[in-house]
Amino acid sequence: MELGAFSVSLAVEDLARSQAFYEKLGFTKTGGEGGYAIMVNGGTVIGLFEKMFEDNILTFNPGLSNDPEQIASFQPLEDFTDVRDIQAELQAKGVAFEQSADPDGDGVAHFVIKDPDGNVIMVDQHFPRPKKG
Repeated sequence: MELGAFSVSLAVEDLARSQAFYEKLGFTKTGGEGGYAIMVNGGTVIGLFEKMFEDNILTFNPGLSNDPEQIASFQPLEDFTDVRDIQAELQAKGVAFEQSADPDGDGVAHFVIKDPDGNVIMVDQHFPRPKKG
């Protein structure tokens, strides 16, 4: 099961203050508007989300890799595992879902699960279902 690019989505109180802090650590903003910023340093990605989430979230993005060039171009990989296929595999393994993707959909989608300690994990696909064949 390939989950895609990994990032941490941070719940922040003041986006400008947080963005300035991460810029001091060498991160640059590559996207985001309206209360969030996507910050990149090499292959490391942090999402800053102002008052959008209660807690920090571990995030996986099917269709993206942590390759800096691919992150910057925001183009999907040629071949990747669709979020709905990942969801079906996890459901078959008995994983409980907080939010589910429409299994019959073919556009962008996400699902949310929690690990045994309550840490939130979101698998968030920004691209349509990849074409087979």
